[in-house]
Amino acid sequence: MNAAPAPPETSRCVVALDVGGTSMKGALVDEHRRVRLRQSFPTPAVQGPEAVLDQMATEIATLTARAAEAGLAPPQAAGVVVPGIVDEARGVAVIAANIGWRDAPLASVLRERLGLPVALGHDVRAGGLAESRLGAAKGARDVLFVALGTGIAASCIVDGRPLIAGGYAGEVGHVVVEPDGEPCGCGGRGCLERVASAAAIARRYTSRSGVAVTGAAEVAAKVRAGDPVAVAVWEEAVAALVDVLHTSLTLLGSEVVVLGGGLAEAGDLLLEPLRTGLDERLSFQRRPRLVQAALGDQAGCLGAALLAWSLVDALEEPSDEEASSDDQGGHDRKHDEFEGYERKATP
Repeated sequence: MNAAPAPPETSRCVVALDVGGTSMKGALVDEHRRVRLRQSFPTPAVQGPEAVLDQMATEIATLTARAAEAGLAPPQAAGVVVPGIVDEARGVAVIAANIGWRDAPLASVLRERLGLPVALGHDVRAGGLAESRLGAAKGARDVLFVALGTGIAASCIVDGRPLIAGGYAGEVGHVVVEPDGEPCGCGGRGCLERVASAAAIARRYTSRSGVAVTGAAEVAAKVRAGDPVAVAVWEEAVAALVDVLHTSLTLLGSEVVVLGGGLAEAGDLLLEPLRTGLDERLSFQRRPRLVQAALGDQAGCLGAALLAWSLVDALEEPSDEEASSDDQGGHDRKHDEFEGYERKATP
């Protein structure tokens, strides 16, 4: 009698979760960084921070239970990214105003509830990590990723590693560009977010023209049509972005600038004047490539997966004794291309 065929080998995977103010994007991502299953849930922010945490745990558990149907082994870890100020090293959401967390130890709480190792990260930093490893800036080690949406934030990749600074790095949306400008929710005035975010562009156009618009995409269409009010609002936003990008590039020396978020969907209407403005302003500084993000709204979820795989690698790190043995016999790591997030790459 012939032996029964061996069952197909299942791939290792992690759970990735990108928590937004209105929805959560979840995925199962295999060891080749391929998304094998996607699922979205609403974010019950109006019900309070505990309800959001409960929903996060539910989504991770649901995705874990669905691994077999995607031909995957049970997830080895979860990567979760959230908005606000996030201290990745401690696994703590320091401040997330739109959800209501303050000093919330999300990683440890989820780990205890789910029995799964959990890596916590910041949504925009994770998006920048994904664009630098898998997307528009793949291969670059010095990358500035700027998310232009309802707000503005950046992910600064320096020498292949995200700049974190206790969770406070990258808040470019709160650089002051109009000292006597509009009040900002952060407590300041004239922040970049109040001039150049998608929400600001729509609001400023409506305020000046008296014509209500649904968003920045509608203002962009009016710019293309030659509407003078739309052109003025757009040019002010571009000028403010040039100012902040110029300063950021002088400080960081980025070789690639990636623009993501809803406003970046305007394409060359935004990118071309930014390129021109930067070309006029930069002198001795490194001149970066300015490109549109490639991963769209999946960047945060993919970044969460990279954080989870880095955690898996760290947990599998051999002891000192094993490492010594491996060094003698030759040590082969599967995921060196992602080691820069947790550890400096080996020269």
